[in-house]
Amino acid sequence: MEFRKIFDTIPEQFDKYRPRYSVELFSELIDYAQIMSGKSVLEIGPGTGQATEPVLNSGCDYYAIELGENFSKMLNRKYSKYSNYSLINDDFITYDFKEQKFDMIYSATTIQWIPEDIAFSKTFDLLKPGTILAMMFTTSEYKTSNEDLYNKIQQIYSEYFKPDIKYEHGDFKYENVVNYGYVDFRKREFHGRREFTADEYVGMAGTHCDHLTVPEPYKSKFFNGLREAVLEAGNKIVFNDTYILMTARKPE
Repeated sequence: MEFRKIFDTIPEQFDKYRPRYSVELFSELIDYAQIMSGKSVLEIGPGTGQATEPVLNSGCDYYAIELGENFSKMLNRKYSKYSNYSLINDDFITYDFKEQKFDMIYSATTIQWIPEDIAFSKTFDLLKPGTILAMMFTTSEYKTSNEDLYNKIQQIYSEYFKPDIKYEHGDFKYENVVNYGYVDFRKREFHGRREFTADEYVGMAGTHCDHLTVPEPYKSKFFNGLREAVLEAGNKIVFNDTYILMTARKPE
């Protein structure tokens, strides 16, 4: 199974544990892109809505395209009550938007799963002149919160983290957007904090695509090891999150 489809197999777990983005990030984005009633916005791959509601609440005409069938069902359960909400359950790579154009297109992590030439050239074509492509993702670290726990977890990864499929999508270069006609590339950072119990941490770890492909007998040893490490550390692990927002503009 493709990594970009594997998340759809765990919609409830994904919805519970995947990080949301900061209020400050959305305030900055909505103000910068001038998103309001009457503006048309497309979200690429909303998952279960980690970055959806703040944009919906702006009053814009919100559209989403989501590949996952289970994700799409959950999104509809959550947001179909909004009169400005519309969802397409299809693949952004191949879907024909016909003559539709948008005042902003945005993606929370998803765009990295699309080949660069398609991601940037297709969004460019779909945007109105002078409008914004926004891309965001989260990086997290827990070493500074508890270095001993960090070292124990790294040892567990070294011994038991042996996924069947290697994650190789870290080479997506967001800054390459300027090679496809975009201008005014900007990058901003916002910060947050998450705290998990041992069981919550294991649940969160189990939403990462390559973690879902760890086979037995390693899988049980891996996740049990993570749980025991956090239990021994007082049943608490703290993540320091950085929410990264990148924007680029289609010229007038």
